[in-house]
Amino acid sequence: MTHDTTRQRLRLAMIGGGQGAFIGGVHRMAARLDDRFELVAGAFSSQAERNLATASELGVDKTRCYTNHETLLAGETARKDGADVVAIVTPNHLHFPVAMAALEAGLHVICEKPMTLTLEEAERLARTAAASQRRFMLTHNYAGYPLVQHARELVAGGGLGSIRHVQVEYVQEWLSETPADDNRQAAWRLDPARAGAAGCLGDIGVHAFQLAQFISGQRVNQVSAELSSAVPGRSLDDNVQALLRFDGGARGMLWASQTAPGFENALSIRVIGERASLQWAQETPNELWLRPLNGPSQRLTRRDDALSAEIGRGVRLPGGHPEGYIEAFANLYQALADDLADDKHSSWLPGIADGVDGMRFIAATLASSQAAGVWTSLSQKEVPNG
Repeated sequence: MTHDTTRQRLRLAMIGGGQGAFIGGVHRMAARLDDRFELVAGAFSSQAERNLATASELGVDKTRCYTNHETLLAGETARKDGADVVAIVTPNHLHFPVAMAALEAGLHVICEKPMTLTLEEAERLARTAAASQRRFMLTHNYAGYPLVQHARELVAGGGLGSIRHVQVEYVQEWLSETPADDNRQAAWRLDPARAGAAGCLGDIGVHAFQLAQFISGQRVNQVSAELSSAVPGRSLDDNVQALLRFDGGARGMLWASQTAPGFENALSIRVIGERASLQWAQETPNELWLRPLNGPSQRLTRRDDALSAEIGRGVRLPGGHPEGYIEAFANLYQALADDLADDKHSSWLPGIADGVDGMRFIAATLASSQAAGVWTSLSQKEVPNG
C-alpha cells in the first residue's frame, strides 16, 4: 500500500512588488524555487496601469489583481480557493497596517524588514500575531545561507568557547551620490515619510544587527552609536557606526554604510571566541573560515554531507556548485512551507521576535546618536517568534 505524500502548494498573495521593484521579484523567485507556493493574487502597485501590467506579466488573473490591500484581503478571504499567505514587499511605512490587516483576516504573513516604522507598532503587531495563531515570517534572508546556519551551530555547540567579540559590517556604494529623480528604489528609502526615522540603519544596518545576534547566540543589550549623512542635504542617515554590548558578555562593533565607493554588497561578520574565531562574507557565501587558536585556518565549504540534516535541507546542489542569494532567500520560504505543512516551528526561521528586536535596536541607536553616543539600553522583554 502506498501513501500519497504530495503536498499542496500554498496560495500566495503579494502586496507591492510591481514592475520596476527589486525585492518583489526576489520573493517570487524564492517562492518558486522549491515549488511550494503559487502566486494567485496581488495588489502590486498603487498605479492602476502598472498594477494590471504586473499581474498580466506574472500570469495572475485580472480578477485577482486588486487595487489595494483592503480589497485584496476582502476578496481572497471570501474565496474557497483564497490566498493562504500574504507577502508584504512594500516601502516600510505600509508594513505595519498591511501586516495587521492580514493577521486579523486570518492569513499567514511574510514581511520585509524593518517590520514597522516604530517600536510601538512592532510590539502591537507582536501582540496581534500571538492572538491570531497565524505564522509571521520576517525576511532576514541572510539567515538562510547554509554556512551562516552552520556558523550558528558551531557557536552554540561550544566550538569557539565563550564569545568575546563580534564584528559585523554591511557596506554599499549605491547612494554615494545624489540619485537620479527617476530612481524609485532610492526615492522612498531617502524619504522619512516612507522609510521611517532610520535610513541606512533601517535598510541594511538592521540586517547586520540580526546576523550578529543570529550567529553569536547573544542579544545586544546596549548600544553607543553615531549616525551621519555623507551626502549633503539628506534628512536620513547613510552611515552607521555603533559599539555593541551583548547580554552574554561579548563586545562588538557594527558599521553600515551606503556611501562607500567600490563596495557593492559587502556584508561580513567575524565572531571571536576564546578558542577559535569564525569569518563569513555574503559576497563569498559558499565558504566559512574557522580560525583556531594556535592552529592553521580552515576553509569550510558548503556541502550537505558536512552539515546537519536540518541545514542540509537548504543545500540543493553538490559541493563546488555555487549557491547564493536566491537560494538563501528560498530557504526561508521552504522552511515556512515545511512548518505550515507539519505544524512545527523551525528554530532558526526569523519571525516577529526578530522584527521587534530590530525595532528596539533602531530605536536605541537613534536615541544614542541623538545623545552624542551615550550608552543606550535595548528592551529585553521576550516576544514569541512567529
